[in-house]
Amino acid sequence: MTPLLADGPLAALGHVMTVVGLGYAVYSVLINTSFLLLSGLALSDLLAYRRRLDFAGYDEWFREPHPRGVSVLMPAYNESATIVQSVQAMTSLRYPDFEVVVIDDGSKDDTVAKVIEEFDMVEVPLVPGGHIDTLGEVLGTWVSRRGARNLALVVKRNGGKADALNAGINHSRKELVCMVDADSLLDPRALLDVSRPFADDPGRVVAAGGVVRVANGSRVERGRVTDLRMPRGWLARIQVAEYLRAFLIGRAGWSRAGGLLIISGAFGIFRKDVLLEVDGMATDCIGEDAELVVRLHRLLGDQRRDAEVVFVPEPVAWTEVPEDRAVLRKQRRRWHRGLTEIFVRHGRMMFRPRYGFIGMVTMPWFFLFELLAPIVEVTGLAYFLVLMASLGLEQLVPGWDVVNVPVVVVLLAASILYAILVTLVALLAEEISFRRYRGLPDLFRAMRAAVEENFGYRQLNAWWRLGGIIEVVRRSRHDWGDMQRKGFGSG
Repeated sequence: MTPLLADGPLAALGHVMTVVGLGYAVYSVLINTSFLLLSGLALSDLLAYRRRLDFAGYDEWFREPHPRGVSVLMPAYNESATIVQSVQAMTSLRYPDFEVVVIDDGSKDDTVAKVIEEFDMVEVPLVPGGHIDTLGEVLGTWVSRRGARNLALVVKRNGGKADALNAGINHSRKELVCMVDADSLLDPRALLDVSRPFADDPGRVVAAGGVVRVANGSRVERGRVTDLRMPRGWLARIQVAEYLRAFLIGRAGWSRAGGLLIISGAFGIFRKDVLLEVDGMATDCIGEDAELVVRLHRLLGDQRRDAEVVFVPEPVAWTEVPEDRAVLRKQRRRWHRGLTEIFVRHGRMMFRPRYGFIGMVTMPWFFLFELLAPIVEVTGLAYFLVLMASLGLEQLVPGWDVVNVPVVVVLLAASILYAILVTLVALLAEEISFRRYRGLPDLFRAMRAAVEENFGYRQLNAWWRLGGIIEVVRRSRHDWGDMQRKGFGSG
């Protein structure tokens, strides 16, 4: 058989693949370099935070006669498995002036009955002080007859999590509003920690977020994580590494740079007046927590206000992560759909000086390295598979070897090693700062998860996230899915 000409179409395709491969290499270098920069900023922020703790004076802050009151909002939908322990944890937080408002968003299980029975609640008509419109009608309100009556229950028709939070904002009575998922548990001192920036710089701080960690496999007693353990299952174990990297590297690094774009809906605190100013949560966006923070940044930029959103690495909310692959797929697809919707709504903030560091750096970074990442990863994997499958063409096409396979393999390996390194830095940050995990076995499991993540899980995650983008393009109906929680056990 006569070999094809070197300047034929297949040889031209080889040159195209070379250019595409170089593009992937440049993208990999940029994203991994940016992660290394974030890691450096995060470690600097964590070390500075640890030094400040020696002078924080939390005991004096707890005894402050006129503290800024906090309303803790807990939206709940079919949370029967964890609601009692979660509310127990919230009502026993260490803070001088706070209330807990549970908002049931039309649960179909016995969530409401459990709360009313466990906390001895009586129906009382509470007058809302906010003016945010809600989709679901409020059917009734209850207060607890125990203690200082700092627990309230708002029952409404189903309207979604954002609508439930808006109802909670309306019925809150305190100056600060803390939003916590009903399936989450807070450390006893979490409110003291996360509210401190509002006391240190009350004129500038409008919102703050804390760390969300994985409680799967740990011992929980009376709403408290008493013995933290690394999950045995590989899916939950990998998510531990993900959460540590996202918060101790991502959030801490962006906060240090002055460009924190996202506060987790599982644990964030806001000034109530600002929440009312932006009309609360958006009910037509599936990523309502992140969209709220972006909308806050947009308001601050439009009004030229000197204010900031900060991250506090110590306050911890514990959550139960999915251990079922189908449930995890729905969660990640939903998260990325939310991010896509944010850029559809607020993409015009990018490269606008009026929005400062957020508009000039953070949002372009998130667009390039978060929003587009699943597209790049999925097509990059397809590129690599095609490249491997076409190796035999070098016998037929002179010049086909312009695609330097060893170089491509080295770049792929470097990308994986970079990803592992960033996760190991997050584990290092945890070890030198907080040391929540005890013992070498848990440390080795975490290190193993940092490696496991890159072989199968990472590729699946990219495919799931790509589905979120496709849903927005197709304008598909929102699908929250069913979390199917096991509940927090005793260990």
